[in-house]
Amino acid sequence: MFTGIITDIGTVVRSEERGDRRLWIRTGYDLSTVDIGASIACSGACLTVVARDADLFAVDVSAETINRTVAAHWQEGARLNLERALRMGDELGGHIVTGHVDATGCIAARRPVGDSHEIWIEAPESVAAYVAPKGSVTLDGVSLTVNSVEDMGTGLVRFSFNMIPHTGEVTTLGALSEGDAVNIEIDTLARYLGRMLDRRSAAETQSRKVA
Repeated sequence: MFTGIITDIGTVVRSEERGDRRLWIRTGYDLSTVDIGASIACSGACLTVVARDADLFAVDVSAETINRTVAAHWQEGARLNLERALRMGDELGGHIVTGHVDATGCIAARRPVGDSHEIWIEAPESVAAYVAPKGSVTLDGVSLTVNSVEDMGTGLVRFSFNMIPHTGEVTTLGALSEGDAVNIEIDTLARYLGRMLDRRSAAETQSRKVA
């Protein structure tokens, strides 16, 4: 479990092709406090620490993860937003984040507004029902508040958020340009509500067929 508050930016320094892809990531974390088997969110994907060496930790990225996330994140030289797992008693500064990526989207537009930037994300229809104005969404592991939502009528949805200078400085979002891809995780509560509504609709449909 995570909060979407980024505490370091890591860099992929080595990639090894095994049964899965093993990545070695350089970090500023004190790795003596990170156990083997611990979870670290890497640009929104919850990954397990399998080895440590000085200022590097290793994670194994499965084909399933690569296929369902931004593939460029898992290449040598990639910069990753890092967050260690939430501990009991920690401040919940963002929102509840699982580290399970629901879809990928891309930067559709970016424009300065005062000292901040208004950024529009284009995302697939699969997440459209779960994104709402003033609701929470996670992009590349960063907890953000949705400003506006536009249903495109083409199977896509666009939504915007405001990136303040601090967020741009302490995460990788500040370096993103139009066309760049991002990992999207919808709000956990929205995911469960969507499942409940789907089951209710299916039950009602079945009931009508029986009647």
